[in-house]
Amino acid sequence: MELESIKVKKDEEMNVILGQSHFIKTVEDIYESLVTNVPDIKFGVAFCEASGDRLVRYDGTDERCKELAVENARDINAGHFFIIVLDGTYPINVLPRLKEVQEICRIYCATANPLEVIVVENGSGRGILGVIDGSPTIGVEAEEDKEWRNSFLRDIGYKR
Repeated sequence: MELESIKVKKDEEMNVILGQSHFIKTVEDIYESLVTNVPDIKFGVAFCEASGDRLVRYDGTDERCKELAVENARDINAGHFFIIVLDGTYPINVLPRLKEVQEICRIYCATANPLEVIVVENGSGRGILGVIDGSPTIGVEAEEDKEWRNSFLRDIGYKR
């Protein structure tokens, strides 16, 4: 077995959702889920088939997001996984609906942080073992950090 760490490519302000699915219909159902949940959403989705034609299937509403989704899918190249690149939308706005998509088995992460995907390869194929999402913590929040967090969530409209 060989392990590899693959850096996900994205623009700094973009978010990424990485998951595992099981069927060719994944791209269409993710597309439908995203555009019905967030009108005018800018995204690209790519899905790696693990059987049949074994193609990278893709779609989206934004050319840059689609290009990045396909490039990352080709780099990671693990069976039956998908990657969504979002521009101008937070994952929290779409994750509940994505979790309802019948073919989605698992969501590995949803992040704007620097992201690396740990892939294993053996004689029969490639698979995702996990992800490295951002940097390690450096402490525990103090009262002023809690106040900032509460204020920030209200400023961006997630709390009242």
